[in-house]
Amino acid sequence: MSGDKKETEQTYAYTPGLKIKERMTVTKLRRLPIPGEVLVEKGDEIRPDTIVAETLLPGDPEIVPAMMKLGITPEGLPSCMLVKIGEHVNEGDLIARYSMFFGLINRELHSPISGTVEVVSELTGQLIMRGEEIPVRVDAYIPGKIIEVIPEEGVVVETTGAFLQGIFGIGGERQGKLRVAVDGPESTLTSDMISSEDKGKVLVGGGLLALDALRKAVDLGVSGIIVGGIDSGDLMEFMGAGIGVAITGEEEYGITLIVTEGFGAMTMHNKTFSIFKKYDGSDVSINGSTQIRAGVIRPEVVIPHSEIAEEADEDAAISAGMVPGTPIRIIRNPYFGAIGEVLSLPVELQVVETGSKVRVLEALLNDGRKVTVPRANVEIIEE
Repeated sequence: MSGDKKETEQTYAYTPGLKIKERMTVTKLRRLPIPGEVLVEKGDEIRPDTIVAETLLPGDPEIVPAMMKLGITPEGLPSCMLVKIGEHVNEGDLIARYSMFFGLINRELHSPISGTVEVVSELTGQLIMRGEEIPVRVDAYIPGKIIEVIPEEGVVVETTGAFLQGIFGIGGERQGKLRVAVDGPESTLTSDMISSEDKGKVLVGGGLLALDALRKAVDLGVSGIIVGGIDSGDLMEFMGAGIGVAITGEEEYGITLIVTEGFGAMTMHNKTFSIFKKYDGSDVSINGSTQIRAGVIRPEVVIPHSEIAEEADEDAAISAGMVPGTPIRIIRNPYFGAIGEVLSLPVELQVVETGSKVRVLEALLNDGRKVTVPRANVEIIEE
């Protein structure tokens, strides 16, 4: 019995998967931040730019030192008000007046913003105003069909297509026509490969993205770039900040960047590059949002197409866990971004550089090196 248990432990291990799939069913939850109105119905066919739900966020609060401006005591403020609580006013409207000496002296208070009066305080002599409500609209992000409606919250959209995840990204959701701009998965994407005709497109590079190419892409209005690797120093110079561990995707850099392999010159995975080549010229949706701590979020590429999804057979292999021969990517230093396959999964705990005892695996990297790394430092490449 103990021998069977040992054999099982040597053969199987489980780790998060990085998807590289040419055909699968893709579903996306599109949800409002607060309750609102859903604008579509179950079964509707929609485009990426279809607004599926909308709501209004409360405006920003504004504190107005009314007592100081009118020269009154706090308890005298309510009697000076010319508008009621909850009443809408426009910027510059007269909202309060203080008169004395039979009208010889008049002090007036005009609204600093457009919005509503929420609080008239007799304790502080201040007004609290609320700015105009902010409309929030959620689009479908991908084309497809509405398969579920969540009343007042959002919808679930489904489509069939290729689905690929990267290892790091910046920038949020964008769409565009896919254009493979390099000859091969190891090629560098340089500025001379980008022209004004690429405005609104999503460009695919190879093993490295040059900094001048990234800046030129932003200047020309390129929607996004997908590339195998980028120099970390170049990326930090472009971002104007270090690479943190918090979630990305909300930045305003004028472009979405997805790195599929890692930092430095990293040849793009052959499977990944071949999918991009096959669907060159197709519509694509991308999202650079990344979180590299707990609750991992990976940047993604969705290429909708009409080919039949074959996810059942592909997922069956992954659901068995990680076994010798499983394709993997290392996600931490010193081999960050390296791709290879599992050679063996030793049962015994081994001591690593930190002094901790952990479960490890032996891997054969694509460059021929054999390495031993903690199992927590790798992820499966789902093909």
